[in-house]
Amino acid sequence: MTENATVKNEVFSLDGVNVHYGNSLAVKDVSFPIYENEITALIGPSGCGKSTILRSLNRMNDLIPGAKVSGDVMYHGADIYADEVDPVQVRKIIGMVFQKPNPFPKSIYENVAFGPQTLGMKGNMDDIVEEALVGAALWDEVKDRLKDNAFGMSGGQQQRLCIARTIAVKPDVILMDEPCSALDPVSTYKIEDLMMKLKKDYTIVIVTHNMQQAARVADRTAFFTVSSNDEEGSRTGVLVEFDETSKIFSNPADQRTQDYVTGRFG
Repeated sequence: MTENATVKNEVFSLDGVNVHYGNSLAVKDVSFPIYENEITALIGPSGCGKSTILRSLNRMNDLIPGAKVSGDVMYHGADIYADEVDPVQVRKIIGMVFQKPNPFPKSIYENVAFGPQTLGMKGNMDDIVEEALVGAALWDEVKDRLKDNAFGMSGGQQQRLCIARTIAVKPDVILMDEPCSALDPVSTYKIEDLMMKLKKDYTIVIVTHNMQQAARVADRTAFFTVSSNDEEGSRTGVLVEFDETSKIFSNPADQRTQDYVTGRFG
């Protein structure tokens, strides 16, 4: 742990987190911290539970029938799964950007304004929309066509619009589930550059299959793998190690991490 890391505020603390889908254990006994104003990457092979853990951070798993989260998911010291906690409020302060850009079938302006209007946010809506689009590095590209349908934008622009839509409601955390997987290299670079700027104001957690992307943008990385039970035919995601990204990629503590980041499996 670096000297700088010791003074970082913990935004999340996961302790012994398990996620079941029905009777199937999807992810087992996950524990690690997520620090303020950092980018934390979750990497690992398909089916290892990266997105499942990401969705547990803002209770998106609640929307999946049969999903059950146990263990402690603490957010600034509070249990986000406590009975009195409203999951809608959780998702307001812990926003999410999905794998495929998913703009609403509305104008660019209406996409960004939707969240603030729904939540009854105070302030001039034009200013709120402009601030969010500036924050998502999109304002200069769309300021003269705010009334145009969002579906007329390129894929990369649509994804940045979804980021603008997320930051318009002033979240504390932004979760990103493979935000560049559907984008070309130029659009991917723009999103990565944007993430680096956004972490000054937000805490970001990203799921990515792209190890180079994790190495480029993440401050810390959690590597997951799949544990198979051949007798039962079940597959469960497990956290192998969590550390500073430079260490995960240059000097991992576990041979499984070494094998994955050097391309020997997965």
